[in-house]
Amino acid sequence: MPTESDTIELSEAELREIAGYAAACARRVLPLFEDGHGADPRPRDAVDAAEAFARGGPRTTALRQSAWAAYKAAAEAASPAAGDAARAASHAAAAAFLHPKASAHQVKHILGAAAHAARAEELAGDGHAPATGGTLAWARHHAPPAVPAVLGRLPAPPAGGGRAGELIRELGLALRGPR
Repeated sequence: MPTESDTIELSEAELREIAGYAAACARRVLPLFEDGHGADPRPRDAVDAAEAFARGGPRTTALRQSAWAAYKAAAEAASPAAGDAARAASHAAAAAFLHPKASAHQVKHILGAAAHAARAEELAGDGHAPATGGTLAWARHHAPPAVPAVLGRLPAPPAGGGRAGELIRELGLALRGPR
């Protein structure tokens, strides 16, 4: 198992595949934000930027800024579900900035979009139902090969993080498989 001081191998192709996966997870819940904030383009812009990077675009300051803008939109959201949908978009754009460092924090760059999208779906329902279907199930079944490969090079995700942290750990465990 890697330690926090180790570096991991991380190819540009893997980074692009992970960003595309994160964007696909976030795109699933964009309507939960846009239904109440249709004039606010920040989460959609972040998902679009992550997808552009995944297709071969450059990793730019504008991409990083789109992640921060979606994060700010989450803080201003009118509902908890909309907030988590915007956080999913923020994590999608931030996935392009995964580092080749064996840090448990890096797991959030890989799985944060899926976890926040699943939490947004929970909150759009009754807020208490486990996210056993929808985006979480989709994320388990549609993870490209780079996701479990890179997760296998990283330490387990950290404790904490509320419900989104629980979902990151659940999804990470499912994608890593038995060890």
